[in-house]
Amino acid sequence: MFDISPAALLRRAAGLALCLAAVSATAQPAPIKIGFLGELSGPQGALGQDQYDGFMLVVERNGRKLGGVPVDILKEDTQLKPDLATQIVQKLIERDKVSIITGVTFSTVLAAVAKPIEEAGVFLVLSNGAPSSFAGANCSALRFVTSWQNDQQAEVVGKYAAQKGYKKMVLMAPNFQGGRDYVTGFKRQYTGVVADEMYTPLNQLDFSAEISKIAAIKPDAVFVFYPGGLGINFIRQFKGAGLLGSVPLLSASTADGITLVALKDTARGVISGSFWGPDTPTEASRQFVEQFEKKYNRIPSQYAAQSYDAALLLDSAIAKVKGNVADKQAFGAALKAADFKSVRGDFKFNNNNFPIHDMRVFEVAPDAQKRISLKTIGAPLRAHEDAYHAQCALK
Repeated sequence: MFDISPAALLRRAAGLALCLAAVSATAQPAPIKIGFLGELSGPQGALGQDQYDGFMLVVERNGRKLGGVPVDILKEDTQLKPDLATQIVQKLIERDKVSIITGVTFSTVLAAVAKPIEEAGVFLVLSNGAPSSFAGANCSALRFVTSWQNDQQAEVVGKYAAQKGYKKMVLMAPNFQGGRDYVTGFKRQYTGVVADEMYTPLNQLDFSAEISKIAAIKPDAVFVFYPGGLGINFIRQFKGAGLLGSVPLLSASTADGITLVALKDTARGVISGSFWGPDTPTEASRQFVEQFEKKYNRIPSQYAAQSYDAALLLDSAIAKVKGNVADKQAFGAALKAADFKSVRGDFKFNNNNFPIHDMRVFEVAPDAQKRISLKTIGAPLRAHEDAYHAQCALK
C-alpha cells in the first residue's frame, strides 16, 4: 500500500527535484577550452595585458560564456621567447585539449607557434599583427586575424606623409620581421626619398647614436615603429635631443594607448597610424571604451580593441555552430562570416582571413577630459586590403 501522507509526498517531491537538477546539470555542455598566448611580463608586458583584458571584457560580460556556451580561458605568458611559446602550445594542445588559441603579441612568437597549432587542427584567432608571409603564401584556413597585417599600420602613415609633401625621410624599426614589414609598408605608400633606414636590436633602449645621425641628415620627417617600452624611450630621447617639434615624428605602434600612459605630454604632436582609436565614432567602440575604462580605470589601447573584436568574433561564430567547434568546416565558415559589430566599423575578412578595413591617422592630443590620448585626423586608406592576399590560395 502506498504511503500518501503529506510527509511522504514532500519526500518524493524533493527526490524528484534532485533528479531533475542532476539531469539539468549533466545536460550542460562542457566548457570550450581556449588558450590565450601573450607577452604578459617584461618591457612588453603591457601589450599582452591589454590584449587579455580586452578579450576578457567580453567573456566576463557574458557570464564567462561565448556564443552562449561556457568557456575556460587558459592564460599563458610567452615572455617573448619562441622556444617557451612552443612548449606552452604543446601543453595546451596535448594536455589541456584546447580547441582554439587566441592572442599572440609578437611576430617572432607567431612564427614559432603557428605551424604546430594548425597542424594539430586547432583554430588560431590572432589579436595582434602578423607578418607578410602569413598573409600570403603561408595563409591558413585555420587562422583568422582581427587586428591587421603588419604593413597596414605603416602604409597609412606612408600615405599621410605623401599627402603632407614630406620629400626626405628617415625610417627606423627594430631588426626583426615585424620591423622590416613596417618599413616595407611605409615605403609602399610614400612617394618621397628615403634618406636612411635604420634597424636596431629588438632589446636596444638607447637611441642616442641614431638620433644624432637623424639630426645630421636633417630630414623633413621621421617614421618609427617601436612598440611598448622601446617607443617610450625613443620618444623621450627624440624630444630630449630637441628634435620633437622641429622634425615631425610619424609612427605606428609607438605613440599609442600603451605608451601614452608613461609619455603623457612628452608625446604631444606625434602622429600615429592604426585601424582604431578611442574616439572612433561607432556605437560598438563607444560601448567598448566606456566599459573598459569602468572596469580597468584606463583608456584602452588598440591591443585591447583588437582582442575585444577577437572575443566578439568567437562569440558570434560559436553561437552559429551552437557550441560544436569540433565541426571544423562549419566553425571555419562561421568565423569567416565575421558576423559581429567591430569597434572599428566596417569589417570583413579577405580571402586570406585578414581584415579589410579603414586605416586611420591620429595625433597625440588631449581628449575631452584633458587626458593625453589619440585624436583622429583622417582616414587616408578606406576599405584597405593587405598587399599579400593575392598570394594566398584560399578563396
